[in-house]
Amino acid sequence: MIPIARMRSVVLDCPEPLELAEFYRRLLGGEVTSVEHDWVDLEYEAGRRLSFQRAEHYEAPTWPSGERPQQFHLDVTVDDIDAAEPAVLAIGATKHEVQPGEAMGHPFRVYLDPVGHPFCLCWD
Repeated sequence: MIPIARMRSVVLDCPEPLELAEFYRRLLGGEVTSVEHDWVDLEYEAGRRLSFQRAEHYEAPTWPSGERPQQFHLDVTVDDIDAAEPAVLAIGATKHEVQPGEAMGHPFRVYLDPVGHPFCLCWD
């Protein structure tokens, strides 16, 4: 099958794009390649980009229930969850109180970035 398009970037709404880009740079590596007042790009691998867009009235998702569902989340892979968890907490993440992976015996843990977007640390 020939694709119609190629993924350019995943964009996260947030109150302060540069601050959130810095969190994800510390999590994923890479470099910030563009900074504007309301938009920041982070290239974390060649050709792979996360972008951060200022949302003036941003409100964090309320997953797993509430009026603002997560709508999407990021899964990232780590080699050693016991080493990764304190490192991700040290850069500003929080561990979510709801952990469906552990309850079901699946290898992932749910965290929140500094503005409340859920993401998972996954391992094999």
